[in-house]
Amino acid sequence: MEAVAKVGYVPNPAARSLRSRKTHMVLVVLPDLSNIFFSQVLRGIEEALFAAGYGMIIGDLNGAAEKERRFADFAAAGQVDGVMLLNGHLFGEAELGVPVVALCEAIEGADIPQIEVENRKGARAMTEHLARLGHRAIGYVTGPTDNVLERERFAGYREGLERAGLVFDPGLVWEGDWKLETGAAIGRRILSEGKRQSAVFCSNDEMAIGLLRAFASAGVRVPEDISVAGFDDIEYAAMTSPALTTIRQPRRDIGREGASALLELLGGRKPAPRIRLQTELVERASAAAPKHG
Repeated sequence: MEAVAKVGYVPNPAARSLRSRKTHMVLVVLPDLSNIFFSQVLRGIEEALFAAGYGMIIGDLNGAAEKERRFADFAAAGQVDGVMLLNGHLFGEAELGVPVVALCEAIEGADIPQIEVENRKGARAMTEHLARLGHRAIGYVTGPTDNVLERERFAGYREGLERAGLVFDPGLVWEGDWKLETGAAIGRRILSEGKRQSAVFCSNDEMAIGLLRAFASAGVRVPEDISVAGFDDIEYAAMTSPALTTIRQPRRDIGREGASALLELLGGRKPAPRIRLQTELVERASAAAPKHG
């Protein structure tokens, strides 16, 4: 150690990587880096990886198939030790040659560790909450209908209605895509079509915030005239006016659990094949008892 201090020796990570065939880097693949939902998930991943001596490289797909192919080639070439998929599907896991873990969106039929939340139970809890407040006509704004998260949340919405003794009305369902602008557009449609719902449950917070904006612009009061609820509890949910009632996902824990599962694989151990984390109903000012039943 005296000799190290005297000559100012610094280890060369590149040379060490060549000898060990380890990069101590992990590729984290996101469907859309601009989506604020992933901020806390990434923080949880980074914390767990850093504590274990690993770094991460973020791969933002942003809907580009070419990026997906490049990221797959990047992993297959040994540039990373493992891959974490947050995009909801595999891209050539067999050819990657490194451990793979999925989180946030379950990948149906994939034989890899998967970390998700109880989406169905969360949506059911929100629907039942709105029913307990006295709402009898509860609208629903979907996410992309081919997405596994949306299928689970919609099923939870249907179950919540049934448990509350309410009849499902397909006329109170609007198809969305989890985007803020879409939520605002659907809010304007709800007002123009004059539907009889007294509450609207959105499949994510961004669309719910869009609804709040559309209603405020039209002079519709929330929750006095209509209640609004979301799903995720992103950072902005508590800052809206009124603050948004929502289902909180433990996003940081999702990241930590996903990174821990990957680290187990990298250490030659076998993690649990599937972990489901609980959600939490967060009551704020955007949902209240209807004025007219």
